[in-house]
Amino acid sequence: MLPTIAREAVAPAAEYEGFIGWVLSLMTSVGEVGVGLALFIETFFPPMPSEAVLPGAGFLAWDGRISFWGAVAGATIGGLVGAWVWYALGAAFGRERTRALVRRTPLLEVEDFDKAEAVFTRWGAVAVLAGRCVPMVRSFISIPAGIERMNFGLFTLYTFLGSAVWNTLWIGLGFAFGPTIEPVLARWSGILSTVVVVIVALLLLWFVLARIRKLRRRNGSPQTPA
Repeated sequence: MLPTIAREAVAPAAEYEGFIGWVLSLMTSVGEVGVGLALFIETFFPPMPSEAVLPGAGFLAWDGRISFWGAVAGATIGGLVGAWVWYALGAAFGRERTRALVRRTPLLEVEDFDKAEAVFTRWGAVAVLAGRCVPMVRSFISIPAGIERMNFGLFTLYTFLGSAVWNTLWIGLGFAFGPTIEPVLARWSGILSTVVVVIVALLLLWFVLARIRKLRRRNGSPQTPA
């Protein structure tokens, strides 16, 4: 059983601002189900990183608004359901149609898909297990698993285990640092939310510019000799 920590009353989640306030309000409103919903959304929308969501769930557990282990379970189930969707899409589309879709999608490259598939082919279940603890890979490792029709029971088991470890770590950090997090959130939640959004936006911009530069180099330029 997690220890009870003496503390003063904490402001309702609705009083926090920005992205952080929205996430805390979601998890406060529907409890552990909200944690699972946030992780399900993160599966399809990586710019909302679990590293920014899960400590908030730990903070709410520290404050007694939700159950610590309930939050871990909700987050793990939410991520698992999202992984099932990606697995099903990979199985439904198959290798060739998935490659064709990647080829037609702006800023995506077939080479990226081929590398991901090669990693899965080599490491199999280990890639699914470890991939749950790697940003971005966490969402998309399920696609090659579906394409290769990995045993669904094993896929579910390894996804569940990897997600549980990742979620317990980050929720545990939020719980452990609850007394420190609370005054920071109370005063700076709006600014911190803006910082998170700006960092994510800059990372996306960097990805887009780097990919465009790479595509231009590949297509050649007028100065390229024959």
